[in-house]
Amino acid sequence: MKHAIVIGSVLLGIAFVTVAIVYWVTPANSLPDFFPGHRSHSTQYHGKHGLAAFLIGLGLLTFAWAQRAPKKTTPSA
Repeated sequence: MKHAIVIGSVLLGIAFVTVAIVYWVTPANSLPDFFPGHRSHSTQYHGKHGLAAFLIGLGLLTFAWAQRAPKKTTPSA
């Protein structure tokens, strides 16, 4: 179960970082229709959308890294 959560978090984290890059390098009129912020006649870039997606992706990758760390056990006396 824990292994599946780590893999899912890594995959979602990579996806969100990829979405952030798309927001940063693609003007609003060239974004896919299903992306929030798509506008037909706009040449504006969506830096805030990209920053939000990047931070979510970074958070998911950090979560996966923290879940992967071994548990500290105290020795029995």
